[in-house]
Amino acid sequence: MENKKADLAGPGIGNYDDVEKILPKDYTSLLDPKETQNAVTAVKQYIEENLCKELNLMRVECPLIVDVKSGVNDYLDRDGSRTPIQFHIRNDYDKHPIDAQVVQAATKWKRMALKQFGMKVGEGIYTDMRAVRKDYFLDHDHSAYVDQWDWERVITNEDRNLQFLTGVVEKIWKILKGSEEQAMKLFPKLKSKKYPDLPDTIKFFHAEEILERFPDLPRKQRETEILKIFPAVFIYGIGWTLADGYPHEMRAADYDDWVTPTVSKSGKSMHGLNGDILVWNSVTHRRHELTSMGIRVNAETLRQQLKLTNQLDFLNFPYHKGIINNELPLSIGGGIGQSRTYMYLLKKAHLGETSVTVWPQILKDICHAKNINVLE
Repeated sequence: MENKKADLAGPGIGNYDDVEKILPKDYTSLLDPKETQNAVTAVKQYIEENLCKELNLMRVECPLIVDVKSGVNDYLDRDGSRTPIQFHIRNDYDKHPIDAQVVQAATKWKRMALKQFGMKVGEGIYTDMRAVRKDYFLDHDHSAYVDQWDWERVITNEDRNLQFLTGVVEKIWKILKGSEEQAMKLFPKLKSKKYPDLPDTIKFFHAEEILERFPDLPRKQRETEILKIFPAVFIYGIGWTLADGYPHEMRAADYDDWVTPTVSKSGKSMHGLNGDILVWNSVTHRRHELTSMGIRVNAETLRQQLKLTNQLDFLNFPYHKGIINNELPLSIGGGIGQSRTYMYLLKKAHLGETSVTVWPQILKDICHAKNINVLE
């Protein structure tokens, strides 16, 4: 059970001996650095165009920094272990100062933006979100610099169900599959027998169902085993405490709804209206998360989740008050990792081949020895 508890501590492998072991020994990039950047541009354009088309979204600007008092920054986990960068702005000689934070995600801001931009039911927004997460362990697919297509769409109360969530996931999968086909069309070298294509369809599992299959394994190993059988899955209900006494993963209490009761296809009682898309990465031979998404909390489930996580004091923030007072629209939303998606579609071994950020020297040395070109 100790391994299961440790597995909740956060993303990343945890030490560089293990990172060195998991990075491929016989790696050669299918695209050179110049081709890679052209491919990144092509994939980015395709995904953004089709997000708008499939989900009826429009592009908006989003903040890099937010006021601490707003309560809109994302703490990622419910235990407060990953905190944002905070700084003081001495505006007007400190007569009108601002305490600000660099965003870790735009999850809560997007829901407020739906109201700000006057979005109606069935309409939504997407942003080219940039963030900094200083408490990540920096490995092959986690960096301190985060880039995401963050999106949010207005829904009705009747839409708050698994069937609606599943339909949206299938649209997202259609976009990801289409972006792979577009990349291979423009860059034929990406078509390789060594690296299988994404499947046409994605399999759906509740977190409870995966635990039933692999009861003795911690979360990441359970995901690994299910992906060896089904190379693309969506896992429902991330955040709810499972039968072994642990949630599938620690998930913040104030955006995704992970407490609402649901029923599986087999008729079993489950929980949660959220989840993640994961795929099997044939380059690294590991699980690879592409997106996290979900139907957002309403007034009732926000209170429930904050009570379960001992965070009822959050109800004093404007964002949380907006939900409790039904001033913010009901919504569904998510974030698709940009560099994560490029890494997967362009058959890369390391996030740093598609994203420019900071890496420790030890990791750069490991990559250099393995013929992995990390951008600087």
